[in-house]
Amino acid sequence: MICSRTVFRCFKALERLGDRITGAAGPYFVAFAIALIGLGTVCFFDVIMPSLRYPLLSGPVCVLIAANLWTHYYYVVTVAPGFADEPPRQEQQSILWAKKRVSGTAAKWTEPLVITRAAVTKCRRCGQQKPERTHHCRICNRCVLKYDHHWVNQCVGLHNERHFVLFMAYLVIACTSVVITGVPHILRALGAGDYYEPNWPHHVPQISFILIYILSVVMALAVGVMCAFHLWGAANGETTVEGHDHDIYRKVAKGRGETFVNSYDLGKRRNLELFFNIGEGGYPLYTLLLPLRINPYTDGRSWARRRGCEDAGHGGVRRGEELTDEDDDGEEV
Repeated sequence: MICSRTVFRCFKALERLGDRITGAAGPYFVAFAIALIGLGTVCFFDVIMPSLRYPLLSGPVCVLIAANLWTHYYYVVTVAPGFADEPPRQEQQSILWAKKRVSGTAAKWTEPLVITRAAVTKCRRCGQQKPERTHHCRICNRCVLKYDHHWVNQCVGLHNERHFVLFMAYLVIACTSVVITGVPHILRALGAGDYYEPNWPHHVPQISFILIYILSVVMALAVGVMCAFHLWGAANGETTVEGHDHDIYRKVAKGRGETFVNSYDLGKRRNLELFFNIGEGGYPLYTLLLPLRINPYTDGRSWARRRGCEDAGHGGVRRGEELTDEDDDGEEV
């Protein structure tokens, strides 16, 4: 008993130390990422871009990809995720913000959305009143609306999750473009076969391009898997945290001979439309191609639900079985 309590306290101490290190190192991670993305951008436009065919077509496309990559990264590290103790945010009017569709110009939903008020509970860690889908972040020490995870210097939540996914998507597109179009240049940089040249004809040093090319291969694969994971979660109407909780709910419901039903799951297409806030009542499709700010479809105090779950919550989950944030000060014996 004493041994297990001591081990648990040690792990808790290590966990809190890891949280402090992660929080303190956030700005350095941001600066390091900016340096790498910047070097990659320079390498592409200095080495690869001049050799592409149809420059009048490929040039604007490459600039658009780079603009989306940089802008969505800027948004994901500067736009606050949304906190339970903040008032709802209002839509802004500026050139950086997209305009919503005009009512009646989009295809109608097969069924109207059912949006109900979120249940409110008290956070065991900070005492803040928080609506459902809100979780307490140990690093930020605040309750985050539609919390997904803590990333680099802040959390990913309701107001910046869209930018996080689009940043990953454009990073994968950019890295894949470097890998494919940079093949003759990496062979030339390595002095391979017929591509050997005694003098490297670019401003970027050969070693820098070689390192960026290798990094692009790794990032295209690693971030591609990560992006697919988050898109799959969005298509299922759940965050990373909720995906873990729902796996537990499924096991509990299955043990009773019941079936778990996610009340936020409206079908994959509609879930993605709500995640990116496009379609009827939202924004045009071009907001996925242009680096513009938009608000989510909800303020985090109300949620769209599937029919039949408006008041009962998730199917297969009984009252009192909902998972909550673990108590940091709790002990396991």
